[in-house]
Amino acid sequence: MSITHSAAGPPSGAGLQPTSGRSLKGRPRRGETVIRGALFVAAMISVLTTIGIVVTLIRPSLDFFAEASIVQFLTGTEWAPRRGEFGAVPLVKATFLITLIALVVAVPVGLGAAMYLSEYASARVRKIFKPVLELLAGVPSVVYGFFALTFVTPWLLQDLLSMDVGFTNALAAGLVLGVMIVPTVASLSEDAMSAVPLALRQGSLAMGANKMQTTLRVVFPAALSGIAAAIVLGLSRAVGETMIVTLASGSLPNMSGDPREGMQAMTGFMATTAGGENPVGSLEYNTLFAIGLLLFAMTLVINMISISLVRRYRQEY
Repeated sequence: MSITHSAAGPPSGAGLQPTSGRSLKGRPRRGETVIRGALFVAAMISVLTTIGIVVTLIRPSLDFFAEASIVQFLTGTEWAPRRGEFGAVPLVKATFLITLIALVVAVPVGLGAAMYLSEYASARVRKIFKPVLELLAGVPSVVYGFFALTFVTPWLLQDLLSMDVGFTNALAAGLVLGVMIVPTVASLSEDAMSAVPLALRQGSLAMGANKMQTTLRVVFPAALSGIAAAIVLGLSRAVGETMIVTLASGSLPNMSGDPREGMQAMTGFMATTAGGENPVGSLEYNTLFAIGLLLFAMTLVINMISISLVRRYRQEY
């Protein structure tokens, strides 16, 4: 009896399937071409949107700096556009002070929540707690602003802690802003910690380390790049927040640096100026775009720092 095929395998060409979405002739499939085109369009929309934002900010900003000194804008300590004082330092100082208070709240609370959900919580508890935590991110910022005005300032700061604070103050704005960015820090940090291989935890426990030592000395350093990215993303979110600082922090520029006093942040000024009281094209109106361009540049620097941190501490397994 003759043997048609050898035991080495099927005849040449049998059972071959196209790979990588290409036909046997090497041409891309029509469906893959459509998907690649749609993804390219989506990417280009993001790029063009960013370019459009920059172009929108630059033209009025150039008109502003044609009449106002850029040196005074970046170094001046008096901000009163109606009197011709265009020193943006008080706005920048208030923005960073409120953001710093927010990070003092959000980083320890967010990282603590991430450690619990990643290392200690059961699957059932994690399934319940994480969506509830992320629900805080869906609360409108204007609600947080009124929460700061009606609860944090009068009840927590004035009554419970007996602090001498004004009706609007940077401390209440920073505390509530920190609560708002907790889900960002906690969720992204928990994802980074959960991605650490189980073998690292098992090796640490096998060497005699307890749960806390394993979490702090093994899991946390291994997930440091993701944790750093989560913190910087929360920082960017805090810097760009508008309604909380507009309602809770105040509308008067202040150089004192005392968080118990009211002060105006950059986004708070932009929200106030965009109300329509200043004629379009006027110098006072163009200050809106100058501050917006400065805020855009600050956010860009923060994102660049985030990328460099992620690349520096990234660990691949």
